[in-house]
Amino acid sequence: MSAKGDIMIKFCPLFSGSSGNAIYLKYRDTSILIDAGLSKRKITQAIADIGEDASELDAILITHEHYDHISGIGVMERGYNIPIYANTSTWKEMPRIFGRIREENKKTFETGKRFVIKDIEIMPFSIPHDTADPVGFSFFLDSKKITSVTDMGHLTETIAENIKGSDLLLLESNHDLDMLINGRYPLKLKKRIQGEKGHLCNKDCGDIVVKFIEFGLKTVVLGHMSAQNNVPQLAYDTVRKCIEENGYVIGKDINLVVAVREGNNRVFLL
Repeated sequence: MSAKGDIMIKFCPLFSGSSGNAIYLKYRDTSILIDAGLSKRKITQAIADIGEDASELDAILITHEHYDHISGIGVMERGYNIPIYANTSTWKEMPRIFGRIREENKKTFETGKRFVIKDIEIMPFSIPHDTADPVGFSFFLDSKKITSVTDMGHLTETIAENIKGSDLLLLESNHDLDMLINGRYPLKLKKRIQGEKGHLCNKDCGDIVVKFIEFGLKTVVLGHMSAQNNVPQLAYDTVRKCIEENGYVIGKDINLVVAVREGNNRVFLL
């Protein structure tokens, strides 16, 4: 809180799922979007629904070049003249997907090296996914730290080091393994999702959460859920079971929240 009692940090997974992703973060006078995988209209309305203005965005950060994370960045940039930040390898893969972007708004960061956008210090770190150079992000906001990491096939030492010390973590809980195995996806796609560079299942997500409670993690938001191979209650129950089986109490040791795929997501004020 500021001296005047104003909220200084606002975080909201506006959309989080296989059909589109966009995460909003505001700190002091700086507001950014992590990914923009939906239409300009949908993103603009979702930001307005939480009391903010898309025209005031200072930047859009890109995690990787899959369509559900970048389909809206071209229209967002052209509509609001917003700088777009991605690493070099991701930039090489993106232009064919979103169309023209002003050269002055093409910003590049280096994976593994901190950079600053106005009031927000940002650490992009490498994650295992089947794209050119995918990243998660940690955000340093005075004494608070928020980390967002989805689209990861497994936990690596790099991811673990960047999650440590986070107050709030948005973590992928993509699929229920039984639903995936018994579902209608082709075998090749099932293997990709389960692979080392695929997506986290609910159980693996729960095991990761347990590892970081002792490091001060207070809130976990389960995100990037598959519409075909998961349901929110199942994801919540699976992760909750992992937490409770290790002697921790929901609401006391850790807060557990599910991000819905689209609309009416919870706003976190730190």
